[in-house]
Amino acid sequence: MALATLSTCFLLLASVSSAKLPAQAQFIDQRVFNVLNTTLPPSQFNATNVFIPPGSTEDSLTKQPFHVYDKEFLKILGNNPTLTRIARSAKNPLYHEAVVWSNRTNEVFFAQNAGPPAAGTGLNKSAIIEKISLAQVAAVSNRTDASGLVDVITVNATPPVLNANGATNFRGQIVYTSEGQGDHGAPALYLMNPEEPYNTTVLLNNFFGRQFNSLNDIVVHPQNKDIYFTDSLYGYLQDFRPAPGIQLQVYRFNPDTGAVTVAADGFTLPNGFTFSPDGKHAYATDTGINQGFWGYNFSRPASIYRYDVADDGTLENRKTFAFVNSGVPDVWNPHGKLIGKIYLGTTSANFNFVGNGKMVICAETSLYYATLAAGGNYVESEM
Repeated sequence: MALATLSTCFLLLASVSSAKLPAQAQFIDQRVFNVLNTTLPPSQFNATNVFIPPGSTEDSLTKQPFHVYDKEFLKILGNNPTLTRIARSAKNPLYHEAVVWSNRTNEVFFAQNAGPPAAGTGLNKSAIIEKISLAQVAAVSNRTDASGLVDVITVNATPPVLNANGATNFRGQIVYTSEGQGDHGAPALYLMNPEEPYNTTVLLNNFFGRQFNSLNDIVVHPQNKDIYFTDSLYGYLQDFRPAPGIQLQVYRFNPDTGAVTVAADGFTLPNGFTFSPDGKHAYATDTGINQGFWGYNFSRPASIYRYDVADDGTLENRKTFAFVNSGVPDVWNPHGKLIGKIYLGTTSANFNFVGNGKMVICAETSLYYATLAAGGNYVESEM
């Protein structure tokens, strides 16, 4: 879950009329569903379901996919936000995570899901890395559905990144987290050249001799340029990694000194991780609710935690930032207030800004391209 998701307490603003909304946006009034005529038991409605407010339909929510819960979201959207499906597959979750834009090639890279039966990946076959041309995407962004018009190219990294799951830019290249494969394919950090022959180098594959469990997400701090990454359990929960051999944690790695330290612990299943643009805050997701092949435990976290980042790069003062009600791209303000949603009608595990005002969203069997007024936080380490 990159934080791979985005989700606000709505304040209905009578002063903002529907006429001021962009064509693809709609206001959602939370007061409409504060009290429902019927609330279904967890066996019938839970975090695996997408909530459709009273008076709305799947079709109406999809036709205007930018859902405004607070007027703050309008500044992010601008006057003409767009959402285009640019690729799809029948069942194979080709568009899962590790969305990263290489400005060196003006291409967007992403990875297939490792473990699901529909993918056939995990223990005997590694998930693949793919890419698209951002210039080709921009040429069809005026459409609602441009599936088949954008070339999705398989990236044959050498040596291969075993079940890639997270990625970020680093020193002109892309650094990936590998979930690993079986007993002997150790989870690792790989540095990959974004141009052919896509050669890779392993940066780190152990913590003082101990294998990591199943590396998940990764980010570079915008100031100190150290690499922070999460170690979760999804390789084991999806039957392609052994039982856990070390605590589930967030790590910090300095490639120049080789120092690896624990940055944070206390998670059920750590997942996405990122920093605020100024580097003063860190955000970590705990997706303990999702137990892989074991199903869901709805009493476990689906939460985002915020940390203060000290001057020395350590993380402190953890607090709950937000709780995610379902797996769709939600947008919060810096204080944890949900201000909007980008409605896909399905789960999204990861997205990323791919240049100013442009975003690519992975939704397992669909890939989306959005244009907004807001820019993203592009981090390119040059150390």
